[in-house]
Amino acid sequence: MVESIQITFKRKFLAGLFVTIPAIITILVIAGLFKFVDGILSPFFDFFIGRHVTGLGFIAAITIIFLIGLISTNVFGKKMLSFTERIFLNIPVLKSIYTATKQLVDAFSPENKGSFKKFVIIQHPISGTYAFGFLTKECTVRSEDKVSSLKAVYVPTNHLYLGDIVLLEDDKITYTDIPVEEGIKIILSGGTAAPSNILGICNKKGMEN
Repeated sequence: MVESIQITFKRKFLAGLFVTIPAIITILVIAGLFKFVDGILSPFFDFFIGRHVTGLGFIAAITIIFLIGLISTNVFGKKMLSFTERIFLNIPVLKSIYTATKQLVDAFSPENKGSFKKFVIIQHPISGTYAFGFLTKECTVRSEDKVSSLKAVYVPTNHLYLGDIVLLEDDKITYTDIPVEEGIKIILSGGTAAPSNILGICNKKGMEN
């Protein structure tokens, strides 16, 4: 009887733990982000107001980001952003950081035509083993006696930020019915968010947006 109660308690406790941990981590991440953003602008408001108002810096940061987004959608804003970008690209150290960051962010932007197009499955790194990847681009490889049409697939090897670029023929790629956004979740979850059944789409349909 006592042993049965202990087993039941252990199971329920572990079940509660697995439910609680993701919620706690989410709260801590949001709280940390709030404190970080709020801490950037708070000193300015503290100086002008004369006292600390928690959250004012965070609200100001969100407002500034929104205004930048609003401005960037018109002609004048695009010219200003283009001018600012040229300044970053002319500074050696900032150029490398800015370019790498911009390319990474653009890759996940739905408005960017050069972003990840499809969530696919390929045999990688060796025959017989499979990996999730993102279809990125099509390219033509020319040799002396052959012209090959290949597709570039990005296979993350360290979450989303590091990975391999694999060039494959179209018939070596299995297109899936999984949206890119869901594919990102699958990669970040280490595969645990992957559905039990994945529909493989015909190659020609797989290229349709």
